[in-house]
Amino acid sequence: MASDGPINLADLPLQQLQAVKNQMDEEIQHLTQSYAQLKQAQVKFSDSIESLNNIDGRKDEKVLIPLTSSLYVPGTLADVSKVIVDIGTGYMIDKSIPDAKDFYKTKVTFLRENLDGLQETITQRENQYKVLIDVMNMKMTEAQQAAKK
Repeated sequence: MASDGPINLADLPLQQLQAVKNQMDEEIQHLTQSYAQLKQAQVKFSDSIESLNNIDGRKDEKVLIPLTSSLYVPGTLADVSKVIVDIGTGYMIDKSIPDAKDFYKTKVTFLRENLDGLQETITQRENQYKVLIDVMNMKMTEAQQAAKK
């Protein structure tokens, strides 16, 4: 029968502690990667807001249009009152510049809130990991002392 309460790490054998450590290593790595990806998305949306600020009112101005990350063609801005916004999963819609800025600001705020929560979770897991390492070190020291006797 499984208990519903917390597990006392000191009661677990060293092999099980090692398995828990490996699992926590993977979880912390996954959480850290997720944090980096969310942070990258937040920067992308913030850059979009900055680009919208730069394009506002620049009608008939010559610009370079990216075809790939290293290939550009010259172009002229014909209508800067609307932009096409990628709203996810391949869907694009026309939005006015103020509406597009609001859209991206909402995304940035949403990601900031998620990043804060994820950072808190990472910190908790890292603290739990440190406790686990301390218990493992204590058990190894006890085993070494018992072996000397």
